[in-house]
Amino acid sequence: MSFTLDDIKNSIKNSLINPIKHFKLRYLPLLMIYFAYGASGITGVAESFWVKKELNLSAAALVGLGVWLTIPWTIKMVFGQLVDSVPIFGSQRRAYVYIGAGLIALGTLLLIGLAGHHQWANFAPPGVVYLLSGLLSTIGFVLQDVVADTMSTEVVDRNQPPEKVEEELAYVQILGRLAVSIAMVLTAYLSGWLAQHFSYETVFKISLIIPLISIVGVTIVKLDVAKPSPINCKILCGGILFAFFVGIMGFGQYHQWDNPILKTIFSFSQEIVFLVSLGVISYMLSLVLKDVSPQTRSFIVKTAIVIFIYRAMPSVGPGLQWWEIDVLHFNEEFFGVLSQIGAVLSILGMWLFSDFIAKKPAHYTLLWLTIVTTILFLPIIGLYYGIPQKLGLSPHSVAIIDTALESPFAQLSMIPLLTLIAIYAPEGHRATWFALMSSLMNLALTGAGLLTKYLNQLFPVTRKMVENGHIVSHADYSNLGLLMIIVTILNVTIPVVTIYYLMIRPSANKPLSQK
Repeated sequence: MSFTLDDIKNSIKNSLINPIKHFKLRYLPLLMIYFAYGASGITGVAESFWVKKELNLSAAALVGLGVWLTIPWTIKMVFGQLVDSVPIFGSQRRAYVYIGAGLIALGTLLLIGLAGHHQWANFAPPGVVYLLSGLLSTIGFVLQDVVADTMSTEVVDRNQPPEKVEEELAYVQILGRLAVSIAMVLTAYLSGWLAQHFSYETVFKISLIIPLISIVGVTIVKLDVAKPSPINCKILCGGILFAFFVGIMGFGQYHQWDNPILKTIFSFSQEIVFLVSLGVISYMLSLVLKDVSPQTRSFIVKTAIVIFIYRAMPSVGPGLQWWEIDVLHFNEEFFGVLSQIGAVLSILGMWLFSDFIAKKPAHYTLLWLTIVTTILFLPIIGLYYGIPQKLGLSPHSVAIIDTALESPFAQLSMIPLLTLIAIYAPEGHRATWFALMSSLMNLALTGAGLLTKYLNQLFPVTRKMVENGHIVSHADYSNLGLLMIIVTILNVTIPVVTIYYLMIRPSANKPLSQK
């Protein structure tokens, strides 16, 4: 027994100390970018309540809007090629971080204009301006993320034994996730408190500090100059054409078409973009992987499929939060409290599990994460049916306890993916490789958004909406319970079956080409 206790103590000690031991000053620029991204949640509560009060959009429409906001993440290969091959004023890193910061600031200014009802923000309907604001900020974050991802593969000395290189790469990814989580901790409660005590416009003005934070690291730390690689026209030109195609499809969805055929085609814009994206990204990845050994390629492909499926699972959608606001009477400050608890315990979970995750295969981590997160969502379903209330527990207490139990696992799923990408990143094409793999995984989130939209159309959840003094929609949460149950079943069965079929069953170790 003493051996077991000592073993546990050493494991906890290593988990707590190792991330600190592995930090180096040259990691600071990429960690500050990740920190800024995590701190962007400072507007989360204010934006949620502002959208609910000011934008008369249904749950399905909001989810659809979110699908468009994931598109920039799926064309990261364009930004990756630029970062790999096109220096701006001699800079392949710093200049792109500055450009990203400018775009984030511009998107935030549009949000300030909307919230403050400023005349200069009325150049289009509020929903369109809100979408443009989100797109500008998202593109800025994507551009900075590409640079940070690229640096995460460059800061590790490759002139070491392979196992040492892999360990260092894993800890760079862990430190990156910790930077995001620490920022979330520092802003989580603050986001709710600010939304409760200040106008939404003021909260959005405060968030202008985010782009400034993102440029601190690259400004004060000298970066190693990477040697530009030749432009891969298939990836860059194909990516630009693809981005143009996405823009046309996005315009087509919101344009009022008289032609019934065009109207029908563009009504499926998101689905068409998703399928074309999947084909384009898969083809570009095949170009990058063509020189990799069959066994390694098979391992990468199967692991990527598992992570893709895991990330493509649907969520309940905004209806759950509407119900919590209207029925359970959760206010801005309480959502801030939940965010604070979640962020703190997310850091704790990542810190404690970092040593474990760095040494375990991706599918193993995702399997137990799937099971644990499914179990921990059950109390929320129970709240809808009044089970905890019958046991004398208040909804606020259940929400706090459930958040406390679930949060340590929130950020863990990304670490195996990022480590896998970093290990196999080819020199000279690291930004492109990282961007392509990230694009694929962010495309999974687009798929999750589409599935969420379909489920919300099948089981509609509506909130009370008032337009020009008239009620245009009444609150109806009667479908929410069934919606949550279906989402839970899908989220546990599909990933588990996929992991078993591709990674666990006896024939899973054979290369795909031999099956």
